[in-house]
Amino acid sequence: MVKKSDIYTRKGDKGETSLLGGKRVPKFHPRIRAYGSVDELMAQTAMLRDLLGDASLRADLLEILHIQMATASILAADCEDCPAMLPEVGAAQVCFLENRIDQMDASLKPLTSFLIPGGHPAVSQAHIARTVCRRTEREILELARETSVDEEILRFYNRLSDYFFVLSRKIARLLGIEQKPWNPGL
Repeated sequence: MVKKSDIYTRKGDKGETSLLGGKRVPKFHPRIRAYGSVDELMAQTAMLRDLLGDASLRADLLEILHIQMATASILAADCEDCPAMLPEVGAAQVCFLENRIDQMDASLKPLTSFLIPGGHPAVSQAHIARTVCRRTEREILELARETSVDEEILRFYNRLSDYFFVLSRKIARLLGIEQKPWNPGL
């Protein structure tokens, strides 16, 4: 007799899953899409972190991964009195991103045009994270039309996409990669 794995439960085989709190919803529910997008963004963030050698940037991305995990758990909760203690995401996490953006931006030349993504796998990965972050933000905004979502979570993801853009430029500078400006005349 084969013992059933603890990894799969078979409860989702018919297209439903449980939220934190026990409520069953379809796997395409806005709450599932929102925290699923956060999960995808975490994987993209982790890949970016793995591509970087700079210890400071790697530490920042690890902190961002912890915040993303916290927001995923908050978004997965649909209960007044949840059985688990939920983490808090607030103004401090938004300020963390704003400080990092300001520090990186101060070391970069001012932008004079839009940039074409790419030039190095790490630069491209930062842009992939940026675009997945924008979709994640849209998914969370859609959820917020149905239910209460903490405004600081929305602010965090709006700022995080800006962080990934500035980070792409910082990575290019650190690697000596010349970023290509967009030429609208082509």
